[in-house]
Amino acid sequence: MDLPVITVPQADPGAAYRAQQPAIDAAIARVLQSGWYILGSEGAAFEQEFAEWLGLSRAVGCANGTDALVLALRGLGIGAGATVVTVSHTAVATVAAIEMAGATPLLLDIDPDTYTMDADELRAVLNDPPPGLPPIRAVIPVHIYGQACDMAPLLEACRAAGVAVIEDCAQAHGATLDGRMLGTLGDVAAFSLYPTKNLAALGDAGIVATGNAELADRMAAIRQYGWKRRYLSDMVGVNSRLDELQAAVLRVRLPLLAAANARRQAIAAAYDAALAGGPLAPPVRRPGAEHVFHQYVVRSREREEVMARLRSQGVATAIHYPMPVHLQEAYQGRIALGPAACAETEAASREVLSLPIHPELTDAQVETVCAALRLTAG
Repeated sequence: MDLPVITVPQADPGAAYRAQQPAIDAAIARVLQSGWYILGSEGAAFEQEFAEWLGLSRAVGCANGTDALVLALRGLGIGAGATVVTVSHTAVATVAAIEMAGATPLLLDIDPDTYTMDADELRAVLNDPPPGLPPIRAVIPVHIYGQACDMAPLLEACRAAGVAVIEDCAQAHGATLDGRMLGTLGDVAAFSLYPTKNLAALGDAGIVATGNAELADRMAAIRQYGWKRRYLSDMVGVNSRLDELQAAVLRVRLPLLAAANARRQAIAAAYDAALAGGPLAPPVRRPGAEHVFHQYVVRSREREEVMARLRSQGVATAIHYPMPVHLQEAYQGRIALGPAACAETEAASREVLSLPIHPELTDAQVETVCAALRLTAG
């Protein structure tokens, strides 16, 4: 039997490159001609431009989003002998980064409507930490799918407990909450710039941002062997540098991000209309938040059937994420969970699916998805 032809891919990094090809090719040629490929003027300029765009004083580029979280943790002095709280409904990178820094993860459940950290459960574990764990030193709220976490109660609880807040903004470039950019609410923020992100490199890349100059200096040193002076390590560091080619590409794309996010929001609005009155509910938007739709996620107890029906109409889907971190073989049975035991997380993992949503989708492709959704609802 012939498989259906996919006419609407769930993601398409190649289309993003082709849409900006002349500017990106010129930026790459500029770097190649310069002869300077690591920690040069392109990286420094991108760090400054990113910090200014975000509204913070400093940003430090690095090799990827996982390393960005590690640099944030290590810059804050958090490692062995510390517990770091995050969620299990996330890319495994969030939890991997905690262990890479030497710390102990504690995974909480999510609010089932927004898929973000349950602030009430966070307050409970800060007030009464699970026995047998090191002291809680940091919390990593994940702004998943482009949706803001419930930051006000989270920040209040963390401040009362003297705990640092590291925002995981890997899926939230340009999202806001109550008029403030995500990434400016905690002590430090980590961004992935992977090729499918809202702000995307053409390979691995990441960046951390903060308003604390001393913290920024430490993270900048740690990313290159702990150097403040070349070849002299003042602290134990790593090799996690943002290369000049990726920085140049990101400099092209940063000024275009607002328009790209607006296109994602317009596509989301079209999907909302197509889903109206049907069995699949549109994503919930947190009041006061601007959702930038890194993913457009719906849920169904008949997920496989829904995905098959969409595939039959040429529409690709994906699952973010099919298995919570705490149930994966590498982590099962050895990672501490909060009192809710991640029940909502496990339910979501069985039901969520992500529709195609990227700025390069044509109007015809968006209509193909909408027609398929209407057909699926019928």
